[in-house]
Amino acid sequence: MTRRKLGEVHKYQWRMIEWIMDNPKCALWAGVGLGKTVTTLTALQTLLDRKISKKILIIAPLRVAKFVWPAEINNWTHLKDLRHVVLHGSKKTREELLGSSYEIHIINKEMVSWLVDEMSARRHWPYDTVVIDESTCVKSSKSKRYKSLRMVYAKTKRMIQLSATPAPNGLLDLWAQMHLIDQGKRLGRTMTAYKNQYFIGDYMGYNFVPKEGAPAHIYKQVADKCLTLTSEDYLELPKRTHNTINIEMDKKMGEKYHELEREFVLELEDGLITASQAAVLSGKLLQFCGGAVYIPEECKTVMSLDLIGDSKTWVEVSTQKLDALRDLISEMAGQPLLVAYNYKHELVRLTREFPSGRCLNSQKDEEDWNKGKIPILFVHPQSCGHGLNLQYGGSNLVWFGTTWNLELYEQLIGRLDRQGQSNPVFIHHMILNNTIEERVMLRLKDKSITQDELLNAMKEKYK
Repeated sequence: MTRRKLGEVHKYQWRMIEWIMDNPKCALWAGVGLGKTVTTLTALQTLLDRKISKKILIIAPLRVAKFVWPAEINNWTHLKDLRHVVLHGSKKTREELLGSSYEIHIINKEMVSWLVDEMSARRHWPYDTVVIDESTCVKSSKSKRYKSLRMVYAKTKRMIQLSATPAPNGLLDLWAQMHLIDQGKRLGRTMTAYKNQYFIGDYMGYNFVPKEGAPAHIYKQVADKCLTLTSEDYLELPKRTHNTINIEMDKKMGEKYHELEREFVLELEDGLITASQAAVLSGKLLQFCGGAVYIPEECKTVMSLDLIGDSKTWVEVSTQKLDALRDLISEMAGQPLLVAYNYKHELVRLTREFPSGRCLNSQKDEEDWNKGKIPILFVHPQSCGHGLNLQYGGSNLVWFGTTWNLELYEQLIGRLDRQGQSNPVFIHHMILNNTIEERVMLRLKDKSITQDELLNAMKEKYK
């Protein structure tokens, strides 16, 4: 392997490095592909060399923690002396690794509370510097992860939060992230105070919208702690095109769909499907649009197909999306295609219908895709939204199913639409007409507008 050299770090990345060095507790909101990992590691190397930091904790999604951060350290000559260990494995293994003398400990986000509890029992918090990769993992003030990190705030001298999508569901997502940086100095000491000052809630207290002028005030309040860079400003990327593939439901499927939507109950020949609340109904409708729906346990005996690796069973209601996907593959005439799915039964049906495809499960799958060895790669947004480089294997992504999650949506697109991509990127959306999928696409657009307003406002400070 040929290591990359410090001279290959871009000018805008030096700006990011200086930002981290100059701001002990800060956020770096940089677009997908701008190199947040290498810039952060370069800053950490400098902090260690200057004896400013002595022990560093990096928190990241599981796959990113296990593979991406260690790989980036190994990819650069100036980082070769960074001694690091991934705290992963059984409880006994993790406890043993905690005793290592390595300056950098890397852990997946699910283990944060365990780590804080373990170190509290030892009455010792050794990490003077904490990096949170994809800081939206602490966007909920009710999460145990956020509460655990809040406990060690006073003992953590430096905190670096990294994200490409800091407010995926709106500005409410910012409070907990900022509170871990400044203990409420900018956005209020409590989430309730933040809501009361900047938002108007509905009569049930579930949905909140910003008050007039509130977004601009929020941007101003956090600007001195957040450096924002977007891919469009710094990377020359091929044009990205969004293509909607509208699918008209056949009469029988349409009648069953609208009955489920209207009555929350759909009686199928193979079983009974119920949806007792809006969130459950939403999931059922999205499953239905994909062509199959899980059925309750009590109806399991009527099914001839069991979902592999799952106690639940499902029934197929339509093959229309599979047929549309087959048409798209035919039109592409051999071009490699990423296919994003949401439910396990979708993967079962996709692999059955397209046996030449492969599910992304390992680093070898990633490598084979980038070498052009995989014509169709099935990917789940939640498992591959972060830390993967898929830009060398193709430039077409189709969303077989839609997702409410803006962060996962943008991050997966960013696996193709990033530095190193040499072809125009095409994002295909398979949408059933007159269904919830149309509303999901509109909602994603609304969320994106909110986030774009935040990011653009942040950039204004540095122009």
